[in-house]
Amino acid sequence: MATMEWTENLEVGLGPMDDTHREFVVCYNAMVNADDSAFLGQLDAFIQHTVRHFAQENVWMEKVNFPGCHRAEHDRVLAVIQDVRKRVANGDIALGRRLAEELPAWFETHATGMDAALAFHLQTLDFNFKTGEIGNPAALADVSCSTASHETA
Repeated sequence: MATMEWTENLEVGLGPMDDTHREFVVCYNAMVNADDSAFLGQLDAFIQHTVRHFAQENVWMEKVNFPGCHRAEHDRVLAVIQDVRKRVANGDIALGRRLAEELPAWFETHATGMDAALAFHLQTLDFNFKTGEIGNPAALADVSCSTASHETA
C-alpha cells in the first residue's frame, strides 16, 4: 500500500497544528506499512494519535467558539475508525486496509479545508497555544460551518 507523503499543501501555517499533522502522517505510514500480524497494533497507535489530535483541535475550537461542524466531523471519523478497529480485531484486516486506502484523500480535504479555516481563525485571533488566551478578542465573530470549510490561511 502506498504511504502518505507530507507536502506543503498540507501545511496550515500554524506550528502546533502542522506538527500534529506531520505526526498523523507518520502514524498512518507505520500502520499501512505494517504486515498483517502487526497491523492491529499499528492501527491502535494510529487511533491513539488521532484521538489526541482531534481532542487538541476540539479544545482550541471550544476556546474560540469555532463551529461544531468541525468537531462533528472528528466524531464521525473516530466512530468509523473505532468500528473498523473492532472488525480488524475480529480478523477483518482487509477492512482495515480498505480504511487506510481512504484516509489520505479524507485527510487532505480535511486539512486543507476545515483545519486551514481553523488555523486562519486562530491566527486572526492571535491565539496563544500555551495559555489558550486570545490576543485579539475584537476579532471574535460568528463563524459558520459554511465559512469554516471554505476559508483558507
